[in-house]
Amino acid sequence: MSIPLLLSVIAMAAGPNQQPGPQALSAPRDQAAAVLAPIKAMMAGIETRNAEMILAQVRPEGSATAVVEHSDGTTTVKRSDWATYLAVIKPGPERYQATLGQPAVKIDGNIAMVWVPYSFEIDGAVIHCGVDHFDLVRENAEWKVLNETWSQRTKGCSAK
Repeated sequence: MSIPLLLSVIAMAAGPNQQPGPQALSAPRDQAAAVLAPIKAMMAGIETRNAEMILAQVRPEGSATAVVEHSDGTTTVKRSDWATYLAVIKPGPERYQATLGQPAVKIDGNIAMVWVPYSFEIDGAVIHCGVDHFDLVRENAEWKVLNETWSQRTKGCSAK
């Protein structure tokens, strides 16, 4: 039997869990909590309109991207760097609330992904909803958001 064929037979016999690469990507609760911490801090920054609080949770080279679904059926993709994104976070009299649903958290080593439904309200009225997708990196034992991408629609949003 040739060496490559033998290695292939050994790999198949070892089963899928013995293959190199990422193993189970579902995050244990304690690890998921650590990944979700900067996201929760970002949401608190949006609600309190504190751009510095948000900035503290992100990597500077990252970005924010909104995929906006308009009522006429068209879609607009808006990408911005963090400075542009945060320029609209200013104090004001309105009460902002970002409500997150049940997140799906996936971790592989020092990268993580969070997929979570959301709704955004101003003064108790749902303005838009969709799904937030965050990709994060861990550096020096600290998770930071590299990118945030979200869908944004006004149809199909339910009130609390």
